[in-house]
This record gives sequence, C-alpha cells and structure tokens, in this order.
Amino acid sequence: MNSRQRAYLGSLANNIDPIFQIGKASLTPEIIEALDAALEKRELIKVSVLKNCIDDPKEIASVIAERTHSNVVKSNRKENDLLPQGKEESKD
Repeated sequence: MNSRQRAYLGSLANNIDPIFQIGKASLTPEIIEALDAALEKRELIKVSVLKNCIDDPKEIASVIAERTHSNVVKSNRKENDLLPQGKEESKD
C-alpha cells in the first residue's frame, strides 16, 4: 500500500466511528476473533484504545494486523484504522 492509498483510506476512516474499544484487559483471544469477523464483513474498521490500557496503541495495531491478516491504515494515540489484506481500495 503506497502513501496515496493510505491517505485516501485514512480520509475515509475519519468519517466512521470506532466499533471496538481496547481497555484494561488489552488484547484477548475473544477480541481478536471479533475483530477478524468484523474485518470479513467490513472493508475498513476503527478500533479505539482507552486510556486505562497499559499497552502502546501502535503495538496493539501491529499485533491486531498480524493476527487478523490485515493492514494498519492509520494509528495514533487513541485510534487505529485497519483494512483487511487484499482489500486495498483504489482512488477512482
């Protein structure tokens, strides 16, 4: 995914609300399974990381991407945007 595609997907992600919140328990197998199911149904999801989570949001994003076979579009201090692998949207 090049920077232009990432910027386009990031702009799409600005308009959606987070569908998952990662909190004190951090990543559990149940959350990973639910994220994987959500990525099968949606092309782009947003995950919010609460302040009481002890893990770094960028690390959480990379672990989620690895375990769900997805790509991280954007990651900041509180939200991560993910796209399933092989579902890169073109800016047409």
